Amino acid sequence: MEKLEKSILKNIYFIVMLLFLILSLYRGSFEIVPFVYGTLSVILIAYGYFVIKKYYPRVDKYLYIISVFIVEFGLVMLYRLDFQRALKQLIWFAIGIMLFIFILILFPDIKRLQKYSMFFAIFNLVLLTMPLLLGREIKGSKNWIQVGSLSFQPSELAKIFMIFYLSDVIRKIKDYKDVLKYSIPIVLSIAIFVLEKDLGSALMFFGMFMAMLYVGTSRLRYILSGLVLFVLGGFFSYVVFDHVKRRINIWLNPWKDKYGAGYQICQSLIAIASGGLFGTGLAGGHPEVIPEVHTDFIFSAIAEEFGLLGAIALLILYLLLIYRMLRTALYAKEDYSRLVAVGIASMFAFQVFVIVGGVTKMIPLTGITLPFVSYGGSSMIINFLAIGILQKISEVGNEDA
Repeated sequence: MEKLEKSILKNIYFIVMLLFLILSLYRGSFEIVPFVYGTLSVILIAYGYFVIKKYYPRVDKYLYIISVFIVEFGLVMLYRLDFQRALKQLIWFAIGIMLFIFILILFPDIKRLQKYSMFFAIFNLVLLTMPLLLGREIKGSKNWIQVGSLSFQPSELAKIFMIFYLSDVIRKIKDYKDVLKYSIPIVLSIAIFVLEKDLGSALMFFGMFMAMLYVGTSRLRYILSGLVLFVLGGFFSYVVFDHVKRRINIWLNPWKDKYGAGYQICQSLIAIASGGLFGTGLAGGHPEVIPEVHTDFIFSAIAEEFGLLGAIALLILYLLLIYRMLRTALYAKEDYSRLVAVGIASMFAFQVFVIVGGVTKMIPLTGITLPFVSYGGSSMIINFLAIGILQKISEVGNEDA
């Protein structure tokens, strides 16, 4: 197994350095900075793997390996788009790996957290309310808190707290009365997201809740009831809130206002179409014409320059990562840890679905980050926090293997 892991890592190193070599040469002469940047990112990956292999041999190392390979997709595209942002992202990547190692060393047994479920629910609501009181509006959504030159999204951390809360209370559900009682924090969270115009997080919280509820209870009628209520809530939001109506109208026909409200999605579709099957080649496209391409629309940039095959390769990596997460849930030794793993897997799955579906016009655009790929420090750190928690669960689950 260790030989296979090392072989995969060597291939990742080769691919990463080849891509940064292309960036070093694409101006016509060799530039050392992209090559050094790529080398530093590879060193970070190797360091993280070394710590895991030496001190935590029982954990599922593929969770880490697949995650850092996905990160490299983002680092390559960010370097190609904006060096300053790429440099900051590399720093966030390093912090993420440090946090990941910190979780392995100091984080307690996950099961001990279940007695704090009400604290997690309350703190989740406090976090989500902060932007309404103290936050500022960015890209149409008031879901950011800014401290000096740094800004962060409380909703990123709130996702983890909500997973911890749900993992405890879902095990106690016996009937519809319990579902209604324990879903109050979820309903309040979704309402706050609608007020903040953060529709992507609202959809993701609902998806996480439905996935965990079904796994925890195996009762399809709860899911069908939830879907009916979600549709009714969506229709109510469309009628009452102008920003919801605007998002839906743009989704239905972005070309009607292709130089205004529909400009982003139109440029995204043009970029994806121009990439074709094999892409324009790294640094051969024009993704810079897409507003916010480094965050919401980075998948469109990847599809343009790496083509349909490159975009599918990235989606396959996400599928493999989610599979390893669900495998961790399958081998967990008790229900609470199992539900935490399912919650994290559903969080990643719905986040990828929402952003990829949005930029390809499959669903209304909601503006959230693509895990490990989009530019953003809070997203990178919380994603590595989630992977570290899963590694902790996999270590316990593999003790008797």
